[in-house]
Amino acid sequence: MNVPASIIALNLVSAPVPHDGQLPRPIDNLAVALLRADETPVQEAAVVKAAPAATATRQEVDQNDIVVTARPRIAISDPLENANVKSFEVTQSVDKAFVGPIALSYQHRVPKPIRIGLRNFLYNLREPVVFLNFLVQLKPGKSAETFGRFAINTTIGGAGLVDIAKRHPFALPRRANGFADSMGYYGIKPGPFLFLPLIGPTTLRDLVGDGLDRLVLPLAFGKPFNQATFTLPTSFVGALDRRAEFDEQLQKIRDGSANPYEASRTFYLRRREAEIDDLRGRQATHLLSFTIADALLRRYFRKSHLAAP
Repeated sequence: MNVPASIIALNLVSAPVPHDGQLPRPIDNLAVALLRADETPVQEAAVVKAAPAATATRQEVDQNDIVVTARPRIAISDPLENANVKSFEVTQSVDKAFVGPIALSYQHRVPKPIRIGLRNFLYNLREPVVFLNFLVQLKPGKSAETFGRFAINTTIGGAGLVDIAKRHPFALPRRANGFADSMGYYGIKPGPFLFLPLIGPTTLRDLVGDGLDRLVLPLAFGKPFNQATFTLPTSFVGALDRRAEFDEQLQKIRDGSANPYEASRTFYLRRREAEIDDLRGRQATHLLSFTIADALLRRYFRKSHLAAP
């Protein structure tokens, strides 16, 4: 096997990116307020006049106020905090000087239809991993839907460039899943938090799981998925696209928290915990997934006559 995609997975940002490579939508002041709330000793409900949220339960009181119930502190294992902080700081510097400008240039110069097509193509490459892990989690219905998505988009959708499967009459939703999720689903703890160069925020469990994810296509299909001529360009484009889409959220975490490293760590760990809870069928009352948060966000924007991102 030649160079795997993981070597060039340039997650050079100072805040978390979804472990499965899917793109979060930007969040605004409320997420920052919640991250700040985590830094205080008091965990209680508060009314925040803000917009989107992705890190806590929300209940609308009127058109302008949102009740945010902060979750009790999660257990954080960060024995390598000093090394992580240094890696975080170096990554921030590199991102500000090089990666961020390059990613934003990619976003501005490459036409949106091309960027969307490439993004769909990369998502489609992940469907076999999602399919396999739903099988591992004994969820045959979702596994069958994922297989259907992959088959439809690979054929009718032109190798996945167009997401035909989400449209009528198929209406098959895209879902995220991976071996890190399967390990969490069966009770394996996340282990120590890590902030690694080229990878960003992760945990020991997620690092191992993501490594297994990247082995599926090379082992199952061989060429071109095990060749650097394929893995390097696709990983590079995917990294630029993620960084560009994540820019607003990144700036909020950088500028809106007294301690961006701790904010990044808390944000990542809370989101991952919520994703595992969702897989187990629990109502994520303590934390909204990105999908639910986005729906509530847009509903709130409509009510408050603001422009959604």
